[in-house]
Amino acid sequence: MLAIFENYIKNQNLALSEEEIAMITAAAVERTVSKKQILLQAGEICRHKIFITRGFLRTYRIGADGTEHIMQFSPELNWTTDGESYTHRTPSSYIIEALEDSQLMIWNRDRFDTLLQTIPNLRTYSEQLISRHLHLSRNRLYQTFSATPAEKYEDFLQAYPGILSRVPLRMVASYLGVSLKTLTRIRQAQLRQPVK
Repeated sequence: MLAIFENYIKNQNLALSEEEIAMITAAAVERTVSKKQILLQAGEICRHKIFITRGFLRTYRIGADGTEHIMQFSPELNWTTDGESYTHRTPSSYIIEALEDSQLMIWNRDRFDTLLQTIPNLRTYSEQLISRHLHLSRNRLYQTFSATPAEKYEDFLQAYPGILSRVPLRMVASYLGVSLKTLTRIRQAQLRQPVK
């Protein structure tokens, strides 16, 4: 796990020294979780940042009618947390669950805050990640209002290449905010299109 994370960090061009990378990895807890294991339950305060070295997580919320609404998929080499709960120390409305057996690196808030104060380039990178996540969330919200189901599906395939073989189609439909019937129809129409 450490080698995967260190390689990821070095490829981000953060201008971190070997000592700083060692500090970041030393502050993390390595954890292996099983498929369907819950990492954050709705109602709990999110106290961790998570980096996925292997596996696949999802963040979702359950509506008043019991329907699951998937907000984010987090495959390997991605970060996840509930930013609102983490930052404001308030109960989360979301659930973070492993969709596959996964290997994670986890930082609790106090340790990560210390790293941010100690390593300016990590703080800059963290701010860039938050900004990127906000940008993607706003684009997704706009797409929810403006895109057709077929356009949403096309964007999903570009954003998450290879994910269709890893998650049930009902979860993709939940993420896109369309019915399973609609998504099935879109996929069948694509299969009937001539290959370009």
